[in-house]
Amino acid sequence: MTRAMVLAAAAIVLPSVNARPAAGQRSRQNADLQSISVGGRTRTYLVRVPPAIARHSARVPLVVVLHGGGGNAAISEGMTNFTAKANAEGFIVVYPNGSGRLQTSLLTWNAGHCCGYAMEKHIDDVGFISALIDTLSTAYPVDPKRVFVTGMSNGGMMSHRLGTALPHKIAAIAPVVGAVFGDETQPSEPVSALMFNGMLDEHIPYKGGPPGSRFTGAWDGTPVRPALEQGAFWAAADGCGATPRSRDSGAYVVWQYECPAGRAVELYLMKDSGHAWAGGKSGSPMGDAPSTAVDATDVIWRFFRTHGKA
Repeated sequence: MTRAMVLAAAAIVLPSVNARPAAGQRSRQNADLQSISVGGRTRTYLVRVPPAIARHSARVPLVVVLHGGGGNAAISEGMTNFTAKANAEGFIVVYPNGSGRLQTSLLTWNAGHCCGYAMEKHIDDVGFISALIDTLSTAYPVDPKRVFVTGMSNGGMMSHRLGTALPHKIAAIAPVVGAVFGDETQPSEPVSALMFNGMLDEHIPYKGGPPGSRFTGAWDGTPVRPALEQGAFWAAADGCGATPRSRDSGAYVVWQYECPAGRAVELYLMKDSGHAWAGGKSGSPMGDAPSTAVDATDVIWRFFRTHGKA
């Protein structure tokens, strides 16, 4: 893969100007980075633990937030505002860094058919996140039945992959402007799933097909499936009904599947949004503006809060 292709991967989700931390904040966040060794590679992550959570307190949820292609942990924290949500609600949040030729920027995840450096080098990101969950569960009072994963774009695709590969560790996933490719392996046990897609998204088109805009080099050429096939995949995995019911709320449509007790599969199709984190920070001048009709972080946390493992 050429450097142009790697840069293409970076554009899968352009970090917003407002989401980029100021210079002093960036240095603090870099100083906060922790690391573990996985498969001979040093992998880094930014963990946020609310002050009220002591080492020996009651066990609390863990939310893993994966940045988009070309992003990093600090950008993911700024875009989603999950740290404020964790402080308010009392859970631990971790922002892992993907991999790339640079240590802290232009990073990607190996979601199988995407993206960039991580895909090309066959980086074991499943192994990284599995080891990260174990590391944090040893260091902090993590409830093993309430470990959740969310992510944007390439991070959303990786959320799907982690749900299929680590269902014994992950209770629910929430991919944002992600996709499935149609060749995913069914998980060995149920994982609840909540998805967000933009109907104006030209990067990962909700109707499916090849990636749009200028960034086709970040993929291996496999087209994404229509957004609703994400719901169909997880409905089948979770023993839910095959036909979802829809609710039109004006700026978005919610598709919900009938599932056994304790499981859920839902998909939000945002009519007024493209490739962006709904309710998050504004996009860059070249990026898509997030919808203001709903706050994805709020919706995702409400979903996670009620869908731990039995």
